[in-house]
Amino acid sequence: MSRLNVEATDYVLATTRSVRRRLDLERPVEREVILDCLRLAVQAPTASNRQMWRWLVVDDPEVRKGVAELYARDTVPRIERRRERVDDAQTQRVFDSALRLTEILARVPVLIVPWVEELPDGPRSTPPAAFYGSIFPAIWSLQLALRARAMGSTLTTPFGGKREPQYRALLGLPDNGTPIALLPVAYTLGEDFKPARRPPIEDITRWNRWTD
Repeated sequence: MSRLNVEATDYVLATTRSVRRRLDLERPVEREVILDCLRLAVQAPTASNRQMWRWLVVDDPEVRKGVAELYARDTVPRIERRRERVDDAQTQRVFDSALRLTEILARVPVLIVPWVEELPDGPRSTPPAAFYGSIFPAIWSLQLALRARAMGSTLTTPFGGKREPQYRALLGLPDNGTPIALLPVAYTLGEDFKPARRPPIEDITRWNRWTD
């Protein structure tokens, strides 16, 4: 008999949302709990078992403030431009929530930066699919582990632009590594998250060959 509780597993998978508005900004997040979640995250598969993921956990208020300032400078104008081109109400709510995150980011108790100890365009670098495919499964496992412990997160990708050198200097990231994402982490205000609206799986699935 399987040891897995399928109902509980399905619930966590279906209700792990991008949490921005319902982050508890007052409740501290214990370091040991973060480490427990990271221990689970690194069980995710990696290309050729190279295990290149690394994790920077930021709980220092001054460093969080610096990250938040850099994040807002690029993110707010980008969201505003995108919002002007979208009429869908659900997407508008997502943009509003993303703007809210720029306002509170410095107050979120923990920020986690997953990074890869390799450059995507360096000599003998891992092919892109394997390079990013070796870190994103671990990031998702981290988010699931956080959800199971009544914490929320959201995946943001502020790196790769003109401010990356400033992020690197602030966070002390080495030149031979690649920052992948920034995850704000906090306990959630309530746990009653629901599955998101998605298209029927029958409409986006085919068997054996792709046909219209």
